[in-house]
Amino acid sequence: MKIIDKSGKRIDGKASDKEINKKLKEEDPILRNAVKDENLEEFSPMDPPEAYDTERARIKGVDMNDLHPFLNEFIDEHKQLIQVVDEFDKGLNDFKESKYILSDETNQVFNKFFTYLDSEILPHNKKEERYLFPILNDRMIKTGEHGLDNITAIDLMEDDHVKFIQLGSLVFNFLGLAARLPDSHSRFLVLDVAFHNGKELVELLKLHVFREDNTIFPLAQKLLSKEELEEIIQKIESAKPKE
Repeated sequence: MKIIDKSGKRIDGKASDKEINKKLKEEDPILRNAVKDENLEEFSPMDPPEAYDTERARIKGVDMNDLHPFLNEFIDEHKQLIQVVDEFDKGLNDFKESKYILSDETNQVFNKFFTYLDSEILPHNKKEERYLFPILNDRMIKTGEHGLDNITAIDLMEDDHVKFIQLGSLVFNFLGLAARLPDSHSRFLVLDVAFHNGKELVELLKLHVFREDNTIFPLAQKLLSKEELEEIIQKIESAKPKE
């Protein structure tokens, strides 16, 4: 089935491999500056398309098939996240093509995404921030895995988490605001802003997942001991409400 049109864009609503790789090339130096070159594999996001679709560790000495189950749990959650994000991305494209007329189908897609953002993505991020990131950030600083002013890759991931909330709130609120505007021109302008913020959120989520799966989690595998990872699991289990 053909999914690429003459311009190189995917007709299924997903970003093309070329678009993904272009974004990764533009953004990845930010993360690279926070990780020592000697620990990075000679792997560029501008490699063939499987660079995004296939799990490939960018950290030397790490076998992605032998990650600790705790880290694999995050990756599995990311796979589900990407499926929901892809649906949201397609919904945004359909919304724009319809000149911002909200169909029942698109409305369901939007509702599913924002519900998932609140019930799954934000708790996922909080789990990373509370249990994995602090110890990994400390270890990165001790081992020199940081840039100027001790900025680590963890700082960049946490910045992304804040941006998810900001962009998600903007899109959600603009969609709600537009429905209350009587003037069609003003409504169109507000929905156009919502669309572009939504597309930015999609790109950021995909890039964030790529960075965590291929750099952050492999670094955790390399820098943290099995015992330390097991201790994190125990902390998570003990924090769960008792039945």
